[in-house]
Amino acid sequence: MSTINLLLLPGDGIGPEVMGEVKRLIAWMNQRGVARFETEEALVGGCAYDAHKVAVTDETMAKAKVADAVLFGAVGGPKWDSVPYDVRPEAGLLRLRKDLALFANIRPALCYPALADSSSLKREVVDGLDIVILRELTGGVYFGEPKTITDLGNGQKRAIDTQVYDTYEIERIGRVAFELARARRNKVTSMEKRNVMKTGVLWHEVIAQLHAREYKDVTLEHQLADAGGMQLVRWPKQFDVIVTDNLFGDMLSDVAAMLTGSLGMLPSASLGEVDPKTKKRRALYEPVHGSAPDIAGKGLANPIAMIASFGMALRYSFGMGKEADLIDKAIAGALAKGLRTADIKSEGTTVVGTTEMGAAILKEMEALS
Repeated sequence: MSTINLLLLPGDGIGPEVMGEVKRLIAWMNQRGVARFETEEALVGGCAYDAHKVAVTDETMAKAKVADAVLFGAVGGPKWDSVPYDVRPEAGLLRLRKDLALFANIRPALCYPALADSSSLKREVVDGLDIVILRELTGGVYFGEPKTITDLGNGQKRAIDTQVYDTYEIERIGRVAFELARARRNKVTSMEKRNVMKTGVLWHEVIAQLHAREYKDVTLEHQLADAGGMQLVRWPKQFDVIVTDNLFGDMLSDVAAMLTGSLGMLPSASLGEVDPKTKKRRALYEPVHGSAPDIAGKGLANPIAMIASFGMALRYSFGMGKEADLIDKAIAGALAKGLRTADIKSEGTTVVGTTEMGAAILKEMEALS
């Protein structure tokens, strides 16, 4: 059995608490001989700024580049609102994404049967929901240059963010979308704003050409991103794989989070290109939720998204689909027993804390295995 090296970056706020439940799961898998994981921890975000005056150090980046996968918690909080822009906590995550070339962000939105009533939408709208939002992660307005704030005098300033996409960036995220769809329900919906944005015009053109050239067997539809957001809350089960750019993907995946009941339910995987020599790809796995500083340290955080992110690591980085399915079933089992963290509680359920939910999921895994 080969050793799998994981770099754990718990980060700020509730990050260390939810990462703690993954560490328990890793220890259980090692003890059971399911795998041989070796882990190392490092700082990222606000805690890294406090220690080193940067959001992530070069040393941590070097560790991330050689790890088999990176597990990331959350960063940020009001404590660091006044730090310089280029070393703000979020800059650590952006650097990880950019330097590791993690261009494909996979965000599944799955509504577990026991949570259909926790969504703000009607049960019939979300019950059985299983969609994927694929977000391009290393291009677009978050990384485009110039990115400036200029003092114009007379109390006026001008802020500029630049939305930039090249053909190859759109093609490679498109390929991931079509390949994902082939393994699911064979449908891709591409979302952009071609009616007002030149990048949207190019996005639509490149995705359409890629489809016609290589993926005619997959159903493709195009929607304007704002209309897509409306459709997500009107009838989300019409979608299978949604592919979109960095900005719209950020917003639409948060919309999708509420379909499942809470941001605390959504995992994600950020993937790079497959290395032609090693056949491996760099990858970072993280929950979609933020650092939630208002509940940090209180043992209230929902660990499900972090645990499910580890499950995605098993599936996408290590070919351990059976073990990933086991984690998904264990989460569903704990929820079916009526256990809820505060963010997904409903009438007739039992509210538990972070460690209790983690323990319940681990107990389900033991029973299932």
